[in-house]
Amino acid sequence: MNPLESEEFRRQGHMVIDFIADYYNNIESYPVLSRVEPGYLRKRLPKSAPKIPEPIETILKDVNDHIIPGLTHWQSPTHFALFPSSGSTAGFLGETLAAGLNVVGLNWVSSPAATELETVVMDWLGEMLKLPNSFLFSGTGGGVLMGTTCEAVICTLVAARDRKLNEIGRENIGKLVVYGSDHTHSAFQKASRIVGIHPENCRIIETSKKTLLSMSSEILKKKIVADVEAGLVPLFVCATVGTTATTAVDPLGPISDVAKDHDMWVHVDAAYAGSACICPEFRHFIDGVERVNSFSFNAHKWFFTTLDCCCLWVKDPIALTKSLSTSPEFLNNKATESKLVVDYKDWQITLSRRFRSLKLWLVLRSYGVERLQGFLRSHVKMAKQFEALLGTDDRFEVVVKRNFSLVCFRISPLAISKFKIIITTTTTTTTKNDVVFGDEYGVINGNVNLREACINDVNKELLESINGSGRVYMSHCMVGDVYALRFAVGSTLTEESHIVRAWKVVKQHADAILANYI
Repeated sequence: MNPLESEEFRRQGHMVIDFIADYYNNIESYPVLSRVEPGYLRKRLPKSAPKIPEPIETILKDVNDHIIPGLTHWQSPTHFALFPSSGSTAGFLGETLAAGLNVVGLNWVSSPAATELETVVMDWLGEMLKLPNSFLFSGTGGGVLMGTTCEAVICTLVAARDRKLNEIGRENIGKLVVYGSDHTHSAFQKASRIVGIHPENCRIIETSKKTLLSMSSEILKKKIVADVEAGLVPLFVCATVGTTATTAVDPLGPISDVAKDHDMWVHVDAAYAGSACICPEFRHFIDGVERVNSFSFNAHKWFFTTLDCCCLWVKDPIALTKSLSTSPEFLNNKATESKLVVDYKDWQITLSRRFRSLKLWLVLRSYGVERLQGFLRSHVKMAKQFEALLGTDDRFEVVVKRNFSLVCFRISPLAISKFKIIITTTTTTTTKNDVVFGDEYGVINGNVNLREACINDVNKELLESINGSGRVYMSHCMVGDVYALRFAVGSTLTEESHIVRAWKVVKQHADAILANYI
């Protein structure tokens, strides 16, 4: 049988859609965090591929029996870890439609609709964010859909690198310096290494609670001036709107002012929080964006568009294409030669590319701006609800100010009156039980606050206990030396009842743990 026979495709397609729909109907019956052990799947599956075809019924049964148990259920309404990977009917079906059409939109002529739809939806979305015309195709810039933020940072870094090296000579690549904060995503440092920036030339600006964990433009300026005096060349600043740990927001205007004095490229990573900026009440978080060079956010995080879909806008598309374009003979065509079309292969790392704009188009059309804003606001409201529940119990405290739909919290030091200390020295190990907190306390190795370390251990125990229950999944972050639990609201299926349920789980596990410390 032909592997793409239409009626068999229809039959199996219905079965797969029904399987997924049933999965969502039952998703709350699964432990959110998978409980399998490493290597579990190899023990369950045959040692080699089948020699003869197997029916879809058998394959779907194996998905249910062997694959589902090994999943962490990102679409579960009680998945509050990391950041959301929110889906929607429109997002899923748009992905299905794109996969079914299976076009390879490497340049305009390979599928004109794929390219032109992307330019349209990127302008639509840019207008929703109130980006200046200098970022839009209708102005002097343009946008492109990529897989992840790491790709966006790599491509903008390459453009910035080549532009600068054309001025100072390629032999001076070792002098280039890039800047981020201690809360900038690790993708920034990875991208810097990939494009040839020496690891010692990656400057990390320390943040503090005084600046709400955002990058200080004053400290940035001092670092840059010191590098210039040392004969180095400042190249690139990665500012963040909605950091991974706490959703802190870097001040785009002041950072851009500092960078402008040294002709630096400023990129804004708004991977998570960019979605919220379509709401007028959150738009101020990207004030100053008109002064940066590039801006990106992930529609697959909090914009109901399935993985992967990173939206990148640049003011100077030519800077990208100068660094990333290739012109093999087999791709030469009249449309490209006319310079009237966009060839997206020259805006990205890879040659081939997926029809990502189709699912984003479906999401925008199926829900409209007002309903999308409503979804986002409901998640922020539920985060406020959880924050308010924390406020009813003085055993807990919010660690940092909430900006969007993430709440960072912990068991308060005031809730712990005694604890077990194990102090290890070079010669002995001493165990002390029921040591009461006071003004004086020990230190480990002379530099770690033992009291804070013990508080952190209590909160680690709380998180492990909560996640081990299977009822809720959360993650953690470090704010300075403070260990905090992260409660990120953003799953499409989450409702207020799930917030109340999660709060009960937190309290139950805190009760059990604190019984040993009071």
